[in-house]
Amino acid sequence: MLGMRSARIIGTSLLFALGLSLAAPTLAVGQDTSSKRGRKYKAPPETSHIVIQVTKHSNGKPISNAAVVFNPSMNGKDIGSLEVKTDPEGKATIDVIPTGSMVRVQIIANGFATYAEDFLIKESSREIAVAMLRPQEQISAYEDNQGKTSERKAGVQEPVKPTKPVTTTPTPAVKPAPATAPQNQQ
Repeated sequence: MLGMRSARIIGTSLLFALGLSLAAPTLAVGQDTSSKRGRKYKAPPETSHIVIQVTKHSNGKPISNAAVVFNPSMNGKDIGSLEVKTDPEGKATIDVIPTGSMVRVQIIANGFATYAEDFLIKESSREIAVAMLRPQEQISAYEDNQGKTSERKAGVQEPVKPTKPVTTTPTPAVKPAPATAPQNQQ
């Protein structure tokens, strides 16, 4: 009995080995044809290391927790939008902007006017320093404002209060009737 089992095991292993040797050339042929199908590998673009230093214009101290928004575009095509907050030293760092792209940098900080500017990133590392200003008075482009004083001050704008006092007609007050104590009848 042991002999028959051994013969079966040897026979099965020989068939398995023969099957592999016959399948090997077809696998190689299959690999050649599959390389013509599918996508071709495209390496990701080189990226630049960008550091934005955000400070106060008045004293040069760093502004922490300011929102720095990056809007990169390449060849006129929008790539996306990324937002980074500044650290306690006023620095925002990003490493995913493709080299050679145009980047619009917007900075939004509480108590400061919003800053925005476009930069062409050609180099692999770039440092940009931005001094934030306090909000300023707005000047109309439709009027000659030279030498005129502003009617409204810079900062948060409150609604304009009417110059004429609002008159209302007073409603007559109704006096309650005097309370009378019930009289005892005898």
